[in-house]
Amino acid sequence: MKPLLLASCLIVLVSAVIAQPGRQTGPVIVSPEVSNDGRVTFRLQAPKASSVFVSGDFGPNAEMKKGENGIWSVTVGPLAPEEYVYYYMLDSVRLLDPNNARVKIGYVTSTTTNLLNVPGKEPAFYDVQDVPHGEIRTLLYKSKSNGVVRELTLYVPPGYDENPDKHYAVLYLLHGFANDQHSWHRYGRANDILDNLLAKKAIDPFIVVMPLGYGGAYINGDGTGIAPAGAGRLVGDADLYQRDILEDIIPMIDTKYRTIADRKHRAIFGFSMGGGQAGRYGLSNLDKFSYIGIMSAGIGGANTELLKALAADPKKANEQISLLWIGCGRQDFAFTGAKETSDALKQIGIKHSFIETEGEHHWRVWRRFLRDVAPLLFK
Repeated sequence: MKPLLLASCLIVLVSAVIAQPGRQTGPVIVSPEVSNDGRVTFRLQAPKASSVFVSGDFGPNAEMKKGENGIWSVTVGPLAPEEYVYYYMLDSVRLLDPNNARVKIGYVTSTTTNLLNVPGKEPAFYDVQDVPHGEIRTLLYKSKSNGVVRELTLYVPPGYDENPDKHYAVLYLLHGFANDQHSWHRYGRANDILDNLLAKKAIDPFIVVMPLGYGGAYINGDGTGIAPAGAGRLVGDADLYQRDILEDIIPMIDTKYRTIADRKHRAIFGFSMGGGQAGRYGLSNLDKFSYIGIMSAGIGGANTELLKALAADPKKANEQISLLWIGCGRQDFAFTGAKETSDALKQIGIKHSFIETEGEHHWRVWRRFLRDVAPLLFK
């Protein structure tokens, strides 16, 4: 079932205990309400509910209190200026905030949440600013290696169409589990981050390709074509995904767009599931990529076949790698795996950077990683 369809079903399920905003006859409900000091008040009208909690990536679950007109509310914070996600638990039923139209969707229903923005005094590095803007483009293509029609999202920097003689390096930017080909620009704000960096002359312009990360999957964001892989998790076929990138996507991008089609001008980065994929695909195809980035993930220790292969000739690998970058938040459940990979690379003599930051497994970390690593690319 598609995420938005499931969300609609949940709203119908709780219609007996929650007042529908479109039919509201009482006071206007503002939720979330962000105060100047960063405190956030959540409200939900559910006169027949027995308990309501708000759950978000800003802290522990907060219990809401029932007030007049059956309106439940709670104030949290102050929160640091940032973009957060949240949802309600109404009598153990997960529910979106019906008063907030900003919704984050993904490739599976469990990641459908509301978005919350706590603004700062100055624009954030990922905010849309008054600078030249690139374009987000969508490409549908028949993946011969996967045997299905797939979709990817592309960022072309400002001035791409106006400079027909200019050619560009390419960053292949992979998403994590439960995300899709739109997540890096919708929630990672990749295009806005790069626009702002370009305006500051912190980076040279390059193209970004954001593929759908589940090998064998059709374009539909409903799990079609994804096989179960233990513990109820759904993942794509990793080998098919690698073939899609190498055999279909890279040749297509190099044909359709003005790229500098060599390994020195090609990077592959990703986070979480996509971080592991970027590490494995990049390091096993150093004839294709020279910049490789692993965010909030690892690729195993020194005994893995990939690292054994690198250990066979570390001098050659180091000559081929322009940048091998690993970053992870210390509070992230993936930190142990990321550190293990870094230690293993150090043990076999592969040069790399390992960046430890504060933060858990969420977009607040990955947006900053993109901001920090982009100026290191294609130098």
